[in-house]
Amino acid sequence: MEIKVLGPGCPKCKQTETIVREAVAESGVAANVEKVTDIMEIAGYGVFGTPAVVIDGKVKSVGKIPVKKDVIQWLKP
Repeated sequence: MEIKVLGPGCPKCKQTETIVREAVAESGVAANVEKVTDIMEIAGYGVFGTPAVVIDGKVKSVGKIPVKKDVIQWLKP
């Protein structure tokens, strides 16, 4: 599973990355979590608000810090 946390490095983006990493650890899912800060790459996902979470190429959250229980739900097959 490929998870990307999109954002320039603001506090909300860092908090989102922390929540995503905790959710992955708690769920036991094998996933690669990557932080993407490049504005052009972020725009390539059609995302114009950050933080954003992309799982396996699908945008799951934009412009807000996700709740950990929601992230865990997104990780389920």
